[in-house]
Amino acid sequence: MNNTITTTNPFNGAELNKYELFSDNKTQQALNTAEKTFQDWKLTPLKKRSKLLRKLGDVLNDNIEKYSELITLEMGKPIKESRAEIKKCISLCDFYEKNAKHFLAEQIIETEAHESFISYDPLGVILAVMPWNYPFWQVFRFAVPTLTAGNTALLKHSSNVTGCALIIQDCFEKAGYPIGCFQTVLADHDAIENLIQNEKIKAISLTGSEKAGISIAKTASSVLKKSVLELGGNNACIVLDDADLDKYLDVMVKARFQNSGQSCIAAKRFIVTAGIYDKFVKRFKDKVENLKYGDPLKESTDIATLARTDLAKDLEKQVEDSIKKGAKVLIGNKTDKTYYAPTILTDVTEDMAVFKEETFGPVAPIIKAKDLDHAIQLASNSRFGLGTMLFTKDVEKAKQKIIHIPDGAFFINELVKSDPRLPFGGTKASGYGRELSKEGIHEFVNIKTVFINK
Repeated sequence: MNNTITTTNPFNGAELNKYELFSDNKTQQALNTAEKTFQDWKLTPLKKRSKLLRKLGDVLNDNIEKYSELITLEMGKPIKESRAEIKKCISLCDFYEKNAKHFLAEQIIETEAHESFISYDPLGVILAVMPWNYPFWQVFRFAVPTLTAGNTALLKHSSNVTGCALIIQDCFEKAGYPIGCFQTVLADHDAIENLIQNEKIKAISLTGSEKAGISIAKTASSVLKKSVLELGGNNACIVLDDADLDKYLDVMVKARFQNSGQSCIAAKRFIVTAGIYDKFVKRFKDKVENLKYGDPLKESTDIATLARTDLAKDLEKQVEDSIKKGAKVLIGNKTDKTYYAPTILTDVTEDMAVFKEETFGPVAPIIKAKDLDHAIQLASNSRFGLGTMLFTKDVEKAKQKIIHIPDGAFFINELVKSDPRLPFGGTKASGYGRELSKEGIHEFVNIKTVFINK
């Protein structure tokens, strides 16, 4: 059994660092510390917990270059995108600092009682299992509302971003959070299974693959513990005949190729109506060909490698499967270790892997639709349900289709994205529960009825 983690720069293959996995005793010690800290933290006034968010934002801001470079070195995204990720975490801190008091305030309910209200009480120690593709943002969007509500947290992060995982704990401690409020645990799958079953863990949040989500959900449900799952996506980007390509084509390109396509909410299927199809394909191809590949630490780089070699191989397999079934390569389909060239496929049909499955990388399948109704039908033909985006000048007509989109999000003339002010989550194989906004901070609280008579 390998008891060490080695992190590697995906761009050049250079070894970054080695880390020792926690022993069972050390993992248990972290859990005990989290549970003990919770007993005091839950009694800490919300005003004081909220004030720490400003200090947390300051820590991020003061170290933005250091943290951004670490993200880029460990998982390979362009440095300008890493910097944007840290800034988004800062905005998250600001949002909950301003709104937590309102979200967690007791809600007075008029009944026949002398007094009745809803109280929002923290649950205890919450376990988070988080992915590598947004190594700071995914963790912060869980941790900030969860800790502000009065819980404590343990993080099991992806091994390839172990440096980020440890520095995130340091961020919370630098900001003045009590020791044990937020801890990173370097543990393997078996250790996490044991943690979930431990009575001191009260709930679990996972962002990751469908396979990981099913495994976590099974273990959690076997011990009757709540879980929030944010899993894979196969988002459709619908482009109607009247779409304003001059205004929104860059948004559509970003929707697929930011983070080198490694995003659950990326546009993974471009469904384009017949009247604009040829124009869209030509202009989209021109834009994608102009994306600059290179060293992700350089400001000029638009797209870099994938985070691991196995991810490139998986993507290659999906594309080759689709080509065998008739898909045509417009550009791309070239690989070299972690590098996967930006790829556009046409003549894509519903039986192909690039239509049915989640493609985690810079591959854009384009499907021709007859009209709006056909486009909606194609978009909804998916096991996943994170989000759909639609581009059109007729916004009122698009709004009439909200009920026909079974996903967790529907964005008109914008790419699907997470925003602290709005709830985020999916349906079907994309998981359940919500993060962010009021709904997110309520996921890990006891929504308690209080009824008082004199």
